[in-house]
Amino acid sequence: MSFALLRSSVTARRAVSTAVPAVFARGKATLPDLKYDFGALEPAISGQIMELHYTKHHQTYVNGYNAALEKITVAAEKSDIKSQIELQSQINFHGGGHINHSLFWENLAPKSQGGGEYLGNSSPLTKAIVEKYGSYEKLIGDVNTALAAIQGSGWSWIVKNSTTGELEIINKPNQDPVTGPYIPLVGIDAWEHAYYLQYQNVKADYFKAVWSVVNWQTAEKRFLA
Repeated sequence: MSFALLRSSVTARRAVSTAVPAVFARGKATLPDLKYDFGALEPAISGQIMELHYTKHHQTYVNGYNAALEKITVAAEKSDIKSQIELQSQINFHGGGHINHSLFWENLAPKSQGGGEYLGNSSPLTKAIVEKYGSYEKLIGDVNTALAAIQGSGWSWIVKNSTTGELEIINKPNQDPVTGPYIPLVGIDAWEHAYYLQYQNVKADYFKAVWSVVNWQTAEKRFLA
């Protein structure tokens, strides 16, 4: 899947960070293609959840972003500053949801394609993980602790701080995208729509299972970019 951020309005580009790759075409968002079938991540993530998550929830963010972008463009042409300000929250929410989910699909891979496999000892990402956390297992445990602390909806991210070069774990509420000096490496969706049909109220089981299909190779590509 190739992600490229093409031209959009200045306002939209500032609201949805250009530092994070996503799929946009002629200023509008589009659903990215998946590299695997909906059922390919089972048993960690059911095919039913994947299909609904991708075709319904992600599509809603795409539609919402495009609608808000169209409205804010009209408002800018009319020099309607008040409306432009009011639309910022929709740009951030739906655009952020699109960016986060586009990254999330790349975060994951079937086991037949390396999902869940740790990188070798010579891997730059492995070395960074061991230096900061001691092991993959310790890092995953710390992320799951951060996920458990999310009240309501949000994401936990393993990020690279581009200023220090170190790995960090950060939580983002709702659909706020990763911005600032942080480069998103792996994000775990803690919204109920990501797990409830399969795991119901035992979200901790989802947090444990999802790591069996995490694509660490993609994470390393982002780490080295």
